Amino acid sequence: MTELRTSETKLEFPYSRTLGPVVGGFLAGLRDGRLLGIKAKDGRVLVPPVGYDPETGEHLGTDMIEVGPGGTVRAWTWVAEPSAKHPLDRPFAFALVQPDGADTTMVHAVDAGSPDKMSTGMKVTPRYRKEPHGLVTDLEAWEPAR
Repeated sequence: MTELRTSETKLEFPYSRTLGPVVGGFLAGLRDGRLLGIKAKDGRVLVPPVGYDPETGEHLGTDMIEVGPGGTVRAWTWVAEPSAKHPLDRPFAFALVQPDGADTTMVHAVDAGSPDKMSTGMKVTPRYRKEPHGLVTDLEAWEPAR
C-alpha cells in the first residue's frame, strides 16, 4: 500500500493593479486624515466609495464627499486573541462602523480595550496613523468617542 504523504503549500496570486479615481481618491483621503464617500443618484452616501451603485449598477462618477469624522457602531464582534494578521496586536473589536453622514457601514477595528466598553450604537472617532502611506491601514482604528 502506498503511504499518503502531504506537504503544506501556500498558494498566492500576487499582483498589482491601478486603483483608479474612486479607490485611489478614498486612499488619498485616508492619507490626509479624511474619510471620503460617494453619493448615489438616490442620495445615499456610500462609504467606502464604489465606482458603481451596488443596487442599480449605475456608474457613480468620481466626485467624492467628506463624511465623518465620527461614526456609529452598528454591529461588532470581539477578537480576544489577535493573530499577526490582525490590524492590532491587542484584543479589539471588528465592527461595522457607519461614518457620520454615510448610509453604509465599513468593517474596521475598534480599539476599545475590553468588550464591556463596546456596544451597538456607540459613537466612535477615527485614529489615523502618524506616518500615513496612502493605504487603507492609514485609518489605524476607531476609538470610543469621549
